[in-house]
Amino acid sequence: MNILLTAIRPAADKAIDAMIADYVKRTRRYTPIEAASHRSEDEFLRWLERERAAKSTYAVLLDLRGKGLSSESFAAQIDSVRERGLRQAVFAVGPHDGWSQDALAKSDLVLSLGSMTLPHQFARLVLAEQVYRAFTILAGHPYHCGH
Repeated sequence: MNILLTAIRPAADKAIDAMIADYVKRTRRYTPIEAASHRSEDEFLRWLERERAAKSTYAVLLDLRGKGLSSESFAAQIDSVRERGLRQAVFAVGPHDGWSQDALAKSDLVLSLGSMTLPHQFARLVLAEQVYRAFTILAGHPYHCGH
């Protein structure tokens, strides 16, 4: 299963972008993964529609109003998507003013990283780390223990 981490127009931050790139590189040991961005919610939704038409794609939108999961539950969710034979999972951090109701309705899962509001760059970093952590949990790697 391919993973795509995406965000709507993230502000450039070399330090955080480097940390995200490190987690993407680590996750590639377990699954193909890329990081990208879109200029707007509309652009993202058009892209998602094309992806869904071309291949089975599971879309997770990060939003404060979403479902909170433990790292273990998040890993189980990814495993469930993988076991269903879906070819791609997309994890998207939304625009600065949040996802529209239309976008939320088009997602397969609305996920919250917690009840605190995070800057978009931090949310992207936490997401990248949690995707990596999920794959280490699924692989039985000790990274998750005690971290």
